[in-house]
Order: sequence, then C-alpha cells, then structure tokens
Amino acid sequence: MRRQLRKFLPDQATIRANRWLAPFQNTLLHPRLWDLNRHSAAGGVAAGMFCGLIPGPLQMLGAAICAVIFRVNLPLALLTTLYTNPFTIVPLYLVAFAIGQAILPDGDQRFIAPPRFADHELVEWTRATLDWMIGLGAPLALGLVLLAGGLALAAYFLVKAAWRIHLIRAWRRRGMRRRT
Repeated sequence: MRRQLRKFLPDQATIRANRWLAPFQNTLLHPRLWDLNRHSAAGGVAAGMFCGLIPGPLQMLGAAICAVIFRVNLPLALLTTLYTNPFTIVPLYLVAFAIGQAILPDGDQRFIAPPRFADHELVEWTRATLDWMIGLGAPLALGLVLLAGGLALAAYFLVKAAWRIHLIRAWRRRGMRRRT
C-alpha cells in the first residue's frame, strides 16, 4: 500500500527545491511529516477530512498546520482536503446545518438557498457564499464542527482498518508463496 501511495505524493526534494517554502524547511522537512505508515496515514487523512470543511481557501493551510502540530503525513492531509469542491460543499453544508439544527434547542431557523455559481464570478460567488454561511449562523457553525469531527474520526478508523486488512492479505500471500 505504501508503494502505491508514494506514486501520487510529493517528496521532500520538491519542498527543498521550492524557494517560497525555504523559510519553513526546518518545520516542513521533519521526518514524521513524510513518514508513511498506518498511524501517520490515518492521522493525515483525518486532518484533511476535518480541515476540508473549513470555509474558503484556507482548507489546505489548516490541514498543513494540523499535520505539523500532530506530526502526521503532510501530503495526505493536503490531498484529502480535496473532497470538498464547488460541487460537494453545498450538500455537506446542508448536512452540517441539519445536524446543528437538530442539536440546538432553538433549531427552528429556516434554511436559505445558497447562491448559484452561474450567477456570479468566482470572487463574487465566494463573497456571496460567505454571506450565506454567516446568515445561517449557529446551526451551521455547530454542525460544521460536529460533521468535521465525525468525518475525521470515521476516516481515521477506516484508514487504519484498510491498512490492517491490506497487511493481513499481504502476510497470507507471503505465507502461501513460502509453502509452495
């Protein structure tokens, strides 16, 4: 599994060669941020899932900060934030709003339709989306935190389980080869 993931992830040489990241090399080149094992992979995916629901273009920055703080796989944390995009963010926010509305005692606030991307340019749409989110208030904020936490926990345990299943199958295949 490690070999397959390494095909898609950048390496430390890419960070060293980037002049914009030079001031942060001591932090970004820490070995645990690039180590790929079941613990760092699960943590990286969980960090990316949690930070993927951060509004606006701050998702990857949040995932990078979480990866540095928790010393989990940085490339996986950044890559995982891509599960949110203009097509998936609105349904995810609808779910978050519903969660927040169900938990809050005064959760009878009415849902307002999100701005359509076709009606605006990117900058205007981003501003309109932010205004839309602020208008939804407390149910959305609470729902986002709870949904992000739930997605992060689920992703963490799913990656650990998938890695474990992969290892067990590899051990069995290796044992079968030794017997023949």
